[in-house]
Amino acid sequence: MMDNNESHLVPNLLILVGMLACGVNAFGGKVCHDSLDPIKFAKWKPMLKTYLLLCCGFNALLLLTVVLCFIMQFAVYLTLAEGLKNSIKFYKDTDTPGRCFMKRTLDMTQIEFRCCGNNNFRDWFEVQWISNRYLDMSNDAVKDRVLSNVEGKYLMDSVPFSCCNPGSPRPCIQHHLTNNSAHYDYDHRIEELNIWTRGCREALFSYFSGMMNSIGILIITTIILESVDMAGLKYLCTALETMEDPENPECESEGWLLEKGVKETFSELLSKLKALGKTNQVDEGGDAQVAT
Repeated sequence: MMDNNESHLVPNLLILVGMLACGVNAFGGKVCHDSLDPIKFAKWKPMLKTYLLLCCGFNALLLLTVVLCFIMQFAVYLTLAEGLKNSIKFYKDTDTPGRCFMKRTLDMTQIEFRCCGNNNFRDWFEVQWISNRYLDMSNDAVKDRVLSNVEGKYLMDSVPFSCCNPGSPRPCIQHHLTNNSAHYDYDHRIEELNIWTRGCREALFSYFSGMMNSIGILIITTIILESVDMAGLKYLCTALETMEDPENPECESEGWLLEKGVKETFSELLSKLKALGKTNQVDEGGDAQVAT
C-alpha cells in the first residue's frame, strides 16, 4: 500500500545505520579492551585517529537519519494517501497477478487499525469493490445499477465486512448505509454508525509517524552516547602518547580532548580551511595561465 520507492529510503537507511553501528561499536569495544595490554594495544594505536574520524562521519550519518525520520513523514503521508486509493481500487482484482492479496491485506489493515477507507468509509462508495465475477448480470437490479453509471461500474453505498466495528451492540450494517428505509429504526444522519469512521490514512500515518519519532529520539540518544565514547577514546589516545613509561600501564600521564582551547581550536581550523580555499584559487589561476 506504499505508492512509491521513496517510502523505503528511511527504513533501508535505518537498517544500514544499524549494521554500521554494530561494526563500529564492536571495533571500539575491542580497542578499549586491548588498551589494558600495552602489547596488544600497540597494533591498534596507529588506527585510533582514523577510527575517531570514522566515528565523526558515522555521527554525521546518524544526524542525517534523524533529520530524515522527521522530514520524511510528509512524504509517507502522501505515499499512504495514493497507495490506499489504489488499494481500494484494486480490492476486487483477486484474480489479477500482483493484486491477488490486495483484498486480504486491506481487510487485515482495516481490522487491525480499526479504520475504513482512505479518508473515511465513503471512499468505498466511489469504486466498484465487488468483482463482476460475483455479480448476477441477469438480475435487472444489477443491470440497472451498472447502466446508470457512466463508466459502467457497479457502485453502491456499502463497505466490506472488515469495516464493521465488533464493539457495536447492533449487528453490522454494511449495505445501504445511506438508505434509512432499508433498516429498522435507523437514521444515518444522527445515529452513530456501527462501522469504523476513522480513515486508514489517518490511522496508518499516526502509527508510522509515532514509530519514526521514537526511532528519531533513540538515534539522538545514540549520537550522545557515541560522542561520549569518542571523547573517551580521544582522551585515552592522548593519555597513552604522554606516558612516561609505556611499559608500565600504571605510570602517570596527561590526557586532553583539545590541545588548545575551544576558541583557539575553531580559529585554527577556520584558518586552515581559508588557507585551503586560497590554495585552490591560486592553483586554478596558475592552470589558467598555463592554458593561456
